[in-house]
Amino acid sequence: MNGVHDMGGMDGFGKVEPEPNEPVFHAEWESRVLAMVRAMGAAGAFNIDTSRFYREMIPPHIYLSSSYYKKWFLGLEEMLIAKGYLTREEVAAGHALQPAKALKHGKLERDDVERTMVRGKFARPAPAPARFKIGDRVRAKNIHPVTHTRLPRYVRGHVGVVELNHGCHVFPDSAAMERGENPQWLYTVVFEGRDLWGEDGDPTLKVSIDAFEPYLDPA
Repeated sequence: MNGVHDMGGMDGFGKVEPEPNEPVFHAEWESRVLAMVRAMGAAGAFNIDTSRFYREMIPPHIYLSSSYYKKWFLGLEEMLIAKGYLTREEVAAGHALQPAKALKHGKLERDDVERTMVRGKFARPAPAPARFKIGDRVRAKNIHPVTHTRLPRYVRGHVGVVELNHGCHVFPDSAAMERGENPQWLYTVVFEGRDLWGEDGDPTLKVSIDAFEPYLDPA
């Protein structure tokens, strides 16, 4: 999806300004948003790639003016409405107006909390041999899906070199749309800065991205 979230290579957004001694949460409600997202995900309402896609669909003017956890909150709200766990009337009322929809994995219990906070594992058995090897020249496909993808706009159509092979992993483009895991080989591909940004680019710059095999063609 060519949304405003894909900001790589764009101008005008200013410097990244790290906050010294930044707290985990800037307000108490942020911790509650994190808890709701993790709880509903663990209960089977959605997967991590679906949640990312709903955040990407936040209207640009709202996305750019929202904090990190506000994006999480807005994405969660729209996702739960779309999946029938919530209605807009209930959001406005601030409480349930009808019986709850059953969750795939049932209600999250206190004893499950620690397990849900452990990062998931996404490596999967390989369905076929890897198409590329380290050192191969590859071209990122010039694709523009209206759904979720992890291929940044600024590398599309450009040639890079395979630097690492990370094995097979859940393919986010499929998982986000709930079309199954569809495991794919994942590579680190390195691009020369001037190939991406032109003659005005820094000649010493290299950019490495992680790219799934369906994003790549032999160069």
